[in-house]
This record gives sequence, C-alpha cells and structure tokens, in this order.
Amino acid sequence: VVLAAGKGTRMESDLPKVLHPLLEKPLVGWVLDAAAPLRATRTICIVGHKAELVEETVSQSHPSVEFVNQGQMLGTGHAVSMAKSALENFEGDIIVTCGDAPLLTTQTLQNLVEKRHESGAAASMLVGNLENAGSYGRVVMNESGEVREIVEAKDATPEILALSTVNAGTYCFSSAHLWAQLNKVGNNNKSGEYYLTDVIGLLREAGEKVVGILVDEREMTGVNTKAELAQLEAELR
Repeated sequence: VVLAAGKGTRMESDLPKVLHPLLEKPLVGWVLDAAAPLRATRTICIVGHKAELVEETVSQSHPSVEFVNQGQMLGTGHAVSMAKSALENFEGDIIVTCGDAPLLTTQTLQNLVEKRHESGAAASMLVGNLENAGSYGRVVMNESGEVREIVEAKDATPEILALSTVNAGTYCFSSAHLWAQLNKVGNNNKSGEYYLTDVIGLLREAGEKVVGILVDEREMTGVNTKAELAQLEAELR
C-alpha cells in the first residue's frame, strides 16, 4: 500500500508531490520500482489530491497498480483504512510505505518482511537515527529492538522530543493484526487525524510484538520542498 494522496503544500506547486520528477521519474515511480521485485499479490496506491492525474501518470509505467481514492484527507490511518475493502480477504504481509521516499531500496523492503517473520512480530517498521529529529515522530524502543510506542512530535513531551530514534514511515503488518487494530484508532490528537502510528501502540497494548529495523538516513528521506528535491537530484547525478 503506497500512500500518495497528499497535496504537498510545501512544494508550492499545483502538481501533486508524488509526481514531482527526480531524474525524470516521478517520486512515486521510484518507490514502486523498489517494491516491484517483491512481486506483491496486489499493489494499491492511495490517491487523493488530483487523483486522476496521479492515476494516469502511474498507470503509464506501472499498469498493474490499483488505486483507491481517500477522498477526505484525515490522516495516514484513514488512508490505509481506505484499502481495507480491497484487502480484507487477503491474508499475509501488508507493506505500507510513502510515495515520496525515492531512495527506499528493494533489499530494505525485503528485510522488513523477513524480520517480521523471523521475530514472530505482528508488525515491523523502519526507524532511523537523526541528530536533529525535528518534526519526525519519535520511536521509544527497548534494548532488544522492540518498539514500545511511537509519539508524534506535536504530541510529545520534552523528554520524548530529546530522543533521536524516529519513525521512517514504512511498515510491514500481519494483515489480521493490522485490520483488527486499525478499527480502534481514533482522532483525539492535536491534528484531529487518524494516525497509522497509533496501530503500533494498540498492538503493544494487546501484547503483540513490534520490531524496529534501523535504516540509513538516506533511505528514509522524504522530499518536502523544491529545494530538497533539487539537492537530492544533484547528489544522485
């Protein structure tokens, strides 16, 4: 499931963020190319802002991708819930990632799936270590690499904000565990949104294991502004 519904207001452009080109390929195209070798049973792209344009562009290079329109932008948890009707009879791994992280690799996605199975966890997720974590959600972990909770920056205490371990925004869920907990997610937070990250806390409350997998900072790099996009393109060239 690729999250590609956002407008990307910081790009200061009418073009949806995931369609901005990096080396002549849309950002979301990089993500879909990284996922393709995993040979997923289905690949679903959650669209919203200028959905028809996103669908048309993605379909040209990835004709097997399916699309679900989020409609109202009510958060990442709401976005993933839009895919439930298409996937509720599917049993297996559901990877959720963002359409604006072009340096994510196939190997990292494969590791995400394998680590979930090896550890017997209900979910696995990518985490990064950042000196200046800024607005990233903070991840509270124990010494064995198990995730205790994720706290959105705007809802975090100063002690939590001091943590350098952050949510990289890519997950692998057991399908049964995902849908069971996603139904319980509320929007009682400062943004009034349904956070996918709350599923992690609910899994922990239910006694389930969630494992964090450290990923290189470059792979978790999302593109939020034209300046960031230009810098990334210059580095890749």
